[in-house]
Amino acid sequence: MDPKNGGKAVRILQVVPRMDLGGTEACVMQMLRCVDRMKFKMDFLVHSDRRGYYDEEIRALGANLFQCPKRLLIYGRRLKQVLSKHGPYQVVHSHVHLFSGYVLRAAYRAGVPRRIVQAHATFPGKEGWARYVYLSLLRRWIKEYATLGLAVSRAAAANLFGVDWERDGRWQLFDCGIDFAPFHAQVDRVAVRRELGLPDDAYVVGHVGRFSEEKNHRFLVEIIAEAAKRQQQVRLLLVGDGPLRAAVEQQVAQAGLADLVIFAGSRTDVPRLMLGAMDVLVFPSLHEGLPLVLLESQAAGLPCICSDTLTEEVEVVKPLLRRLSLDQPASAWARAALSISQAAAALSPPEALSIMEQSRFRLPVERLEMIYSGLSS
Repeated sequence: MDPKNGGKAVRILQVVPRMDLGGTEACVMQMLRCVDRMKFKMDFLVHSDRRGYYDEEIRALGANLFQCPKRLLIYGRRLKQVLSKHGPYQVVHSHVHLFSGYVLRAAYRAGVPRRIVQAHATFPGKEGWARYVYLSLLRRWIKEYATLGLAVSRAAAANLFGVDWERDGRWQLFDCGIDFAPFHAQVDRVAVRRELGLPDDAYVVGHVGRFSEEKNHRFLVEIIAEAAKRQQQVRLLLVGDGPLRAAVEQQVAQAGLADLVIFAGSRTDVPRLMLGAMDVLVFPSLHEGLPLVLLESQAAGLPCICSDTLTEEVEVVKPLLRRLSLDQPASAWARAALSISQAAAALSPPEALSIMEQSRFRLPVERLEMIYSGLSS
C-alpha cells in the first residue's frame, strides 16, 4: 500500500512496444508476476493493435491491457484517455526508449507523480536532420519530465540518457533479474532432441532471439555453413520469430543448409532447450542493452560465443563466455563455436547455476516495490 495514496494500492501503467516474447517483455512480465499485487496494481498500454503472446496471462493476473498503436493524431488522444479514464495512476513506467519522452510528458500533464523511463537496449543513431530534431526533442522531454531513469546496463544508460548520465542522480542502473527455478529441472536430453528432429549425436549450435536486424541472423547462417565444413553432424537451432524470419529461411535454402537448420519458432521453454538440446549458444548481435538470453545460457551452464560489442555486465560465469569481433570472418566464429565446449567442460552446470544464483541478477523485487512506493529514488 502507498502511504502517499491514502493506504490504497499503487496504480502503475506500464508502457511497452508489445507483449510478445522478447527481452523487454520478459523483464516487464517478471515485474507483474513478482510484485505484491495486493499493494501494486499494474495496467499495460501497448503500441500494437494485434494480440500479444502474454495478453491472456496479463489479464489473468488482474491487469488491464490497452491497445494504443503509434498512429498520427490517434495515439496522443488514446494515451490521454487511458490516463484520465482508467487512473489515477501514481506511476507511469515507460519502456519505449526515446519515445518515452512523449509518454512522460503526457503523464506529467495528467498529474502522475512518479514518471519512470527504462532503457533496455542500445540503438544506433538515425541519419537525417528531421529525424535528429525529432529525437533531440524526445531526449529533452525525458530530461524534463522523468522523475527516475533506469537502465539495464551502462551502455543502455549512455545510449538513452547521454554519455554523462552519471552526473544526474535520477539515472540509475537496474538489473533485470531472471527466474532460476526452470534451470533446476531434470531434462531428458534424448527426448528433447528427438522432439526437435535433432540427431542424438548432433553438435547443436543454438540461438535465441527475435528475427530482427540487430540479432545478425544472416551472419549466423554463414557461421553454420563454415561449421558444417568442419563438423558433419553440426546443426543450427533457431528459437524465435520476427519480421526477418522469411528472409533468413530463404538464405538457408539458397545456401543448401535446409537439412541443418531448425526453425523452432517462439518458445516458452528456452531453459529446457538450453539444457536438453544445445551444445553452444552463438550470439553475434550488432548491439544490445543487456541480453537476458546470455544470463539464461550461463544459468544453464551452456558455453557461449558472443560479439565483443555487448556490455561487460553480462559476463558472470566467465569460463562459459568467449567474445569475438564481428570483424572476424565466419570461419573464426565457427572454429570458436566448435571448440568452446571443451574449454568450458571443467565447470559443471550445477556450479554455473550456483554462481548465477549468487549474482546481482536475482529478481530485484524489493527495490522495485520501493521505487513504485516512492520510498526509493
